[in-house]
Amino acid sequence: MALTHLKIQEILDGDREHECEGCGDNHICVSIASIAELPTRFGDFHIVAFYNNKDGKEHAAIVKGDVTDGENVPVRIHSECLTGDALGSLRCDCRDQLEAALTAIGKMEKGMVVYLRQEGRGIGFTNKIRAYSLQDYGMDTVEANLALGFRDDERDYEVAAHMLMSLKVKSIQLMTNNPKKMNDMTKYGINVTGRIPHVLPPNSHNEFYLRTKAAKSGHLIDFSGKEHMLEQIDRPVVKGMTEEQVKALYE
Repeated sequence: MALTHLKIQEILDGDREHECEGCGDNHICVSIASIAELPTRFGDFHIVAFYNNKDGKEHAAIVKGDVTDGENVPVRIHSECLTGDALGSLRCDCRDQLEAALTAIGKMEKGMVVYLRQEGRGIGFTNKIRAYSLQDYGMDTVEANLALGFRDDERDYEVAAHMLMSLKVKSIQLMTNNPKKMNDMTKYGINVTGRIPHVLPPNSHNEFYLRTKAAKSGHLIDFSGKEHMLEQIDRPVVKGMTEEQVKALYE
């Protein structure tokens, strides 16, 4: 733990007067604000706080091991979801995705979860609840966002890209089912060397949501009923699943 802390602290000390042209068309400039050890139920991590010149929000990296100058670092980019992450909502798969990522990376030599404060696919908490209300009357996620005047997905990954640059990560394996996320990270200058599938079992409340992700947003989730691709076979077991649910993953 000490080596990781020392390296990031050195970056922090050298980053205090940081200014650059920024990342992407919006010239997002990100700086490290603070670092601390973070023991969790998923493993021992460091947590790194960032600030940026775009949205005034505080974003975080949960870091396992020594990622500075790292190649092929496993990375999960997770967008904040209060209802899922904190309250355990079954309408989405956000908490399952976050816990599965932390569990997997907690067992690795190195890796990180980048936690972005862009609630509701980037439309904010209040508008997300408005979208939920429209979904209660039969709209899917995409239709609800469009009805509120937003795009299907308003999230942006310029901040995430610069966070990885600030930690001097050389290349990553992205833990995602979302090709757009991979494309955006590449566009913003991150060397994405591979994808780690992040397919989780649906429940009765979020299956329609996940089907919409696959059908309308291009997420690599197979609902065809056919044999799963090889990369989707090893499905993660999420804490709290019953024995029957675990067995069902492999049927």
